Amino acid sequence: MKIALIGTGVYGLAIASALSKKNKNIIMWTEDPQKYDDYKANGSIKSLIPNIEIPKFIKLTMDYEKACKDADIIFITSTAAYVGEICQSIKPYINRKTIICIASKGIEDKSCSFLSDIAYDTLKTKHIAVISGPSFAIDMASNNPIGLSIASHSKKAIRLIKEALENDTLKLRDTNDLIGVQICGSIKNVIAVAAGMLDGMNYPESTQSFLITEALNDIKNLIAALGGNPKTITSFAGVGDLLLTCTSTKSRNFTFGYVIGAGATKEEKIEHLRKNTVEGYYTLKSIYKLIKNKKIKMPIIDLIYKIVMNDEDPKLLVSFLVNKK
Repeated sequence: MKIALIGTGVYGLAIASALSKKNKNIIMWTEDPQKYDDYKANGSIKSLIPNIEIPKFIKLTMDYEKACKDADIIFITSTAAYVGEICQSIKPYINRKTIICIASKGIEDKSCSFLSDIAYDTLKTKHIAVISGPSFAIDMASNNPIGLSIASHSKKAIRLIKEALENDTLKLRDTNDLIGVQICGSIKNVIAVAAGMLDGMNYPESTQSFLITEALNDIKNLIAALGGNPKTITSFAGVGDLLLTCTSTKSRNFTFGYVIGAGATKEEKIEHLRKNTVEGYYTLKSIYKLIKNKKIKMPIIDLIYKIVMNDEDPKLLVSFLVNKK
């Protein structure tokens, strides 16, 4: 089985590390000339994850054709903003049997489309899956026990991705709820920003739990409103990922929220975003636009949007929680 990964960020490298336990024919695509030059010089991919070595049999290329032609499974691990561009680029090198597994989390900003829909509309393959769940890259690469949700309408995609990725420390629990899993994987980054705000304002874990509980209920209602299965909120992709992202300082979304809650100026927030990839910031724009387009009421998103985008007082978050009906 040939497996291709598009993207050599930390999460892509973590997935490659997990895949390498059972697979030897793995190739990664990168757009970074420095990474490729290092690979040519040293014959191996340098890990961005401390104390983690990437097996030398994993190949690296900057050529989409070399990566994707004849691949049985293609994992897309880029940030959500580039998934559409990637699908267009790999389109000439796949066929209807190719399995596409999207590990990116988010909603496309301009169209407010789910990433699975973008992949389907571009690639015209029914074998599209999404994986999501509580998994920091360093934990996956360090072989710590992790559970992920895998969503697809294709039984073949689920079966082969499980065969390739599941191992003695990584479990995949399957569902056909593509909508619910993607909503959970996207919106949890936004809620994590709010959780970080509370920490930045020195509120305790009890108040963060207050936020998480209210958010779980609102996300469940959003899933139902958009045609997904509300029960998905109890999955790895739902409560599992929300708990992890909203309670850990490893989360870049949580850290960005902390900066806001601690009273950062507008210039300091802009500088933080320049230096760090904060998916929750970009997803907030997409989620906000989506619920407005669909005429769905979700006051917690409205408030987070006002605080993050319009520089309103983060203390409004606490009064909102207390007075929320």
